[in-house]
Amino acid sequence: MTTSSSHQPIDLTINPELATQLLVGFIQSELERVGIHQAILGLSGGLDSALVCALAAKALGPRNVLAVRMPYRTSSPESMQHAQLVIDWLGVESTTLPISDMVDPLLAKFPDMDNTRRGNIMARMRMIVLYDLSAASRGLVIGTGNKTEILLGYSTLYGDSACAINPIGDLYKTQVRQLARELGVPDAIIQKPPTADLFAGQTDEGDLGYTYAEVDQLLFLLVDQRYSIKDCVEAGFAGEFVEKVVERIKRSQFKRVLPPIAKLTNRTVGYDFLYLRDWGT
Repeated sequence: MTTSSSHQPIDLTINPELATQLLVGFIQSELERVGIHQAILGLSGGLDSALVCALAAKALGPRNVLAVRMPYRTSSPESMQHAQLVIDWLGVESTTLPISDMVDPLLAKFPDMDNTRRGNIMARMRMIVLYDLSAASRGLVIGTGNKTEILLGYSTLYGDSACAINPIGDLYKTQVRQLARELGVPDAIIQKPPTADLFAGQTDEGDLGYTYAEVDQLLFLLVDQRYSIKDCVEAGFAGEFVEKVVERIKRSQFKRVLPPIAKLTNRTVGYDFLYLRDWGT
């Protein structure tokens, strides 16, 4: 797919020291707010979870971070190895809970299930594990989804998109890579193609049909700069690419908001009753 023709590169560089300070402070303040001192996250061996693990370790101390590896039987051994690199590098607490025995009985009932359904089941099973550990240890589940994935809806609702707080949800994938490099995430993780590791050869960019580097530039114009489709095309992006991305953002809006509640009273949760505002905090 042709994504662009002659647009000028957009600088998405962030101030890594300031970003780290803000994100570490965010994790600390959000956990203090609810009186919790431990963070729990799924450590996949990928870039996003490695960065979040590093930020959580800085914020809370390594012994207050539980990194959970949850491989399926077809998961790449490399993913487990890269997750171990992060565990060894940071010195965080860790556990490994394979999900194959939990997932396979449901997959067996639908032998013709496509990869999307299979991947959704795996993602939701992993979140069941994380939230059970959260209840057992009274730790807060920390999200690992970046801004690019959130805007494109490239996540599983109530699966990898579920969390109590998300420190990197306002960083595009390009910026995640920059901050990860600054914080010392192992090069093997930074350099490998992003993948959900759902099946052999699967990559995020293969699923999406375009690179993170290219779509991040477009998303910055559409979202942060409020460009119209026409503005983006005039900036040098291919019209088909812009329209495809805009349509994907629109179709995935339901993943970014709480389920709509039918309004019957004058004090509807999420519309008129907003907890922090209504209780004066």
